[in-house]
Amino acid sequence: MSTKTLDTKIERILADPSCNDFLLADAKDADMAFGMASPGANTPEDAEAGRFKTLDQYRKQIRQNVEQGLLDIMLMSVSTNEALTIKDRLFEDNAVTPAVRLNDTTDIWSAAGANYRSHPALPFRSALLEHAACGKLDVTGEQENSGADLGLYSVTFNNCADYDSETLNAYREFRIEAELAGFRHFLEVFDPNCLQAPVEDLGRFMNDNIARTLAGVAESGRPIFLKIAYHGPAAMEQLVQYDRSVIVGILGGASGTTLDAFHQLWEAKKYGARVALYGRMINNSEHQLTFIQHLRWIADGEIQDPAEAVKSYHGQLQKLDIAPYRPLDDDLKSTIAI
Repeated sequence: MSTKTLDTKIERILADPSCNDFLLADAKDADMAFGMASPGANTPEDAEAGRFKTLDQYRKQIRQNVEQGLLDIMLMSVSTNEALTIKDRLFEDNAVTPAVRLNDTTDIWSAAGANYRSHPALPFRSALLEHAACGKLDVTGEQENSGADLGLYSVTFNNCADYDSETLNAYREFRIEAELAGFRHFLEVFDPNCLQAPVEDLGRFMNDNIARTLAGVAESGRPIFLKIAYHGPAAMEQLVQYDRSVIVGILGGASGTTLDAFHQLWEAKKYGARVALYGRMINNSEHQLTFIQHLRWIADGEIQDPAEAVKSYHGQLQKLDIAPYRPLDDDLKSTIAI
């Protein structure tokens, strides 16, 4: 079994939060949310027309991205984890750590025509820890712990005591189960999907809820890092500086321009983030391996300017004879409002 970069980097970051180490994850768990659209499309035109890749093609891309060796974590559904981690042993001879999405709250239910996300998030779990770890409920011998031992758990706060307390009760029950099973997790804290009362400062609202949630959790039950939306320099610095034992990571969110992805990672790291998990931004790129390579260069400080990274990415696409989705000038524009 290869040494996992996740473990060595976590150890170094906790020892020295100012170190240059940065964790990069590919979130290929979209089948827990989007159904047919999960694998993505070959072109924006195909996506518009509802022509999507197959699940087999999705998993083939996961394999390629893992074998490239630049990622630290690959996040998958339990079913994909069973196929690739347990049955195919994809992660045995490389430094990438497999992880699974352990809950699928209603605010990620994104079936075509559905209105689930217009209702405040309700806790729900399809995944079983035993299935993530070994593919079966009753397993002994060499099958035991042949899968993942790391998972993502998500919570969503909507500024309503009824909904938010139900969410936190479910998280408490999960933590008990995970700790007893020796199963590690990282915590995703989504922005409100259906606020029940206005919030003046969303970044502060999120930071306060994160701090309050973790204050009641001993080290043995805590997440190994956080995954949150990026709310700008001030909010990131505030959260990172509050508790140096908490490693903060960002989620990519919806696809935009290439500059959106590269600048977000560069700026978040500058203000203290040490993890980035990009799902749709990677999956909807013109060439995922080249996109990941540039994310890695930015994360490791080998490219210091996000705009230069965009130009380099377009240059590599040209060498590969791949047409970019946007002209370079358009791809150098930011569409994210922080």
